[in-house]
Amino acid sequence: MGADLTAYMPMPRRRLMLASLAGLGGAAFNTSVLALPAKTLVFPRDRGAHPDFRTEWWYITGQASTNAASPRRFGFQLTFFRSRVDGTAQMTSAFAARQLIFAHAAVTDVQGGKLWHDQRIAREGFGVASASRQDMALKLRDWSLSANGPRYTAELPATDFGLSLQFEETQSNLLQGKQGLSRKGPEEKQASYYYSQPQLATRGRLQIKDQTFEVTGKAWLDHEWSEEILAPGAVGWDWMGMNLDDGGALTAFRLRDKDGHAIWAGGSWRAASGELRIFSASDVSFSPLRHWTSPLTQISYPVQWRVQTPAGLYTVKALLDNQELDSRNSTGSIYWEGLSELADSQGRHVGGGYLEMTGYGQALKM
Repeated sequence: MGADLTAYMPMPRRRLMLASLAGLGGAAFNTSVLALPAKTLVFPRDRGAHPDFRTEWWYITGQASTNAASPRRFGFQLTFFRSRVDGTAQMTSAFAARQLIFAHAAVTDVQGGKLWHDQRIAREGFGVASASRQDMALKLRDWSLSANGPRYTAELPATDFGLSLQFEETQSNLLQGKQGLSRKGPEEKQASYYYSQPQLATRGRLQIKDQTFEVTGKAWLDHEWSEEILAPGAVGWDWMGMNLDDGGALTAFRLRDKDGHAIWAGGSWRAASGELRIFSASDVSFSPLRHWTSPLTQISYPVQWRVQTPAGLYTVKALLDNQELDSRNSTGSIYWEGLSELADSQGRHVGGGYLEMTGYGQALKM
């Protein structure tokens, strides 16, 4: 269970958590999960881990550039996951893998036209992997993500690249859904506790091979924890989190069936002033505008979308088409996740962030 998977590719955060239970953890899913109750999220406690819940992730995406006369532009992504292993709950051995900690990191080099990525996995304990319950403090071997008041620090030295970044809150937490209780399907039990922290001021260093770049930029944090798997019939999802140029924030997502129809959708818009709109399932629609076919897998992905929301009509466009992640050597999952830009209905650039698309090659097996 403590094997280092640095040779393998990362998989989407939700798929990774479920795979850990179905395979690595050896536990069966509980099909009688009850709906999550509404609760008041309390910080900094709720920045920490919630080990009584089956799945949890801390997910930071962003864009950064050098300060040179001709800036070099990057996207970056780092994610820590925690997974409760139900099959070991009755074991008394200190070696029982009650919680698994995963992490993955990626850098998109826009000018270089390349995506770099790496992954780690270990059981919690023995000083190797940990997730604090008091505040955001995650460790997995030499990778870490921690908070000190409104500042976060990430250190992820990876194979052929590395992240050493600091993030600072500039706004309050954005509570997704109903005050942090976010529906993910037509049944009430298909829900998570979910908050975001948009517009994180970012600075630090990115390393690619033997080059080190001092960068500044903006980032976005998602922290989510849940008991329930996705709705039956869902083969994948499309999701975006966008920092708006005016200081606002836009989230939109949908879950798709095998015919490409939405099973559920949602999201939010928050102005820089704090005005907040939470989207209902019928408020959001995704329409593909342009596809890219992977030369490696022959999977076709929509890399440009028209997204309709109550906050407006937007176009989302990948800054690099080839941001496909292939993990067939580990979990069999192939998906697309990467740096993208946002335009309004008049074609004006209004923001940027990350787009994630899963289930286009084959349905996710959950």
